[in-house]
Amino acid sequence: MIRKFFQLLPVVGALLLLLSSCSATVSGPGSYGGNTGSTSGGSTVTSPSTPSGATPDWGIQTKTSGCHVNGPLQDTACTPGDIIKTATKADICVPGYAGKTRNVPQSVKNLAYSSYGILSHKTGAYEVDHLVSLQLGGSNDISNLWPEIATPIPGFHEKDKVENYLHAQLCKGTMTLKQVQVAIATNWLAVYNSMPSSTKSSGTDSGDGSA
Repeated sequence: MIRKFFQLLPVVGALLLLLSSCSATVSGPGSYGGNTGSTSGGSTVTSPSTPSGATPDWGIQTKTSGCHVNGPLQDTACTPGDIIKTATKADICVPGYAGKTRNVPQSVKNLAYSSYGILSHKTGAYEVDHLVSLQLGGSNDISNLWPEIATPIPGFHEKDKVENYLHAQLCKGTMTLKQVQVAIATNWLAVYNSMPSSTKSSGTDSGDGSA
């Protein structure tokens, strides 16, 4: 019996050594865990509530005042974007569609300015822009409108080029309607930065924002 005990000692020791070298790994929340944060070097890092490129909650505002721009981008709480859900690629790619669809009265434009705290401005300094442009199936709802500044660049002139670029991608079949709508609503600046230099430098910026 004693001999068997001593024969087992090396096995037990090896098992104890193996267990001591292992460490448990606890998986935290995903990269987009909303309110849950992670720590690194003592600093708290908060994960974004939605992944970049995720479909927005079309038409749902969580704020209607006290809106603040994020550089050249909109306040997503105030301007999540909105689309005309019945609009199809076939509708949108017909010349003149955006002009026939536009319907933003001055009272709504004033509301867009006031929600972002802009009480006065010089002519041409801003454009009340459709976040998802009409030529991409965007709606005229206030949740799809925001006052976009012209300068510093990139401003609304550059976003107009993004709208034209995405419209071209849609109509020639390179991108789907959902893809162009989500791309411009979530981060039009990223689209602009990825566009060919020749497209960015062209003089055409005839987007369909409602100045």
